[in-house]
Amino acid sequence: MWTYGKVKVHWLGHDSFVLEGSRTVVIIDPFQAKGNFKADILLLSHEHYDHMNPDDIRRFTSPSTKVVAPRICESGLREFGLEKKFVSPNSRVELQGVVIETLPAYNLNKFRSPGQVFHPKQDGRVGYLVTLEGVKFYHAGDSDAIPEMKSLSVDVAFLPVSGTYVMTPEEAAEAAKAMKTKVAVPMHYGKIVGGKTDAERFKTLVGGSTRVEILEQE
Repeated sequence: MWTYGKVKVHWLGHDSFVLEGSRTVVIIDPFQAKGNFKADILLLSHEHYDHMNPDDIRRFTSPSTKVVAPRICESGLREFGLEKKFVSPNSRVELQGVVIETLPAYNLNKFRSPGQVFHPKQDGRVGYLVTLEGVKFYHAGDSDAIPEMKSLSVDVAFLPVSGTYVMTPEEAAEAAKAMKTKVAVPMHYGKIVGGKTDAERFKTLVGGSTRVEILEQE
């Protein structure tokens, strides 16, 4: 666990985080995760199995959990009798005093086949800007270093670093430098692609006034 301000931050591996406020627990993209947390608010960045996993959704929700997800997740969430709010990039919702804003999340240069990226912009996948206990957290989702990141001013940025489907350590470092963030936390490694060496490489490249925290998986 790592604490920033009044928020306890737990990294459950891959892109999975728990933001534990004094009254509200926000869980993002649980996948093959452990722990006894229950989400007041569950945020899903997109529909891929390592971000919207039915077993993890069951484990980390209760009947009162509110789910926020892009429209591309709708069919995969039909089996769950939870309150759902579907969002598109550049939208804003407020739940239980938590402000949730969305940014696009997409690839610029990660291709599944010639001319076809893994995460096309037009599909509407999202990253999240979460304001909890006065702290602004940015979770980039599965994204490259997109121009929209340059406008960000946040306290903590969770950035993917493993390449293949998302930013490489070098690209993530450039994204961290382009935005205004006090702390950068590497993610998206250790389960599907990438390893801790990617996180460490990212840390050596960021420099400047941004502190990098490499969290231990819980």
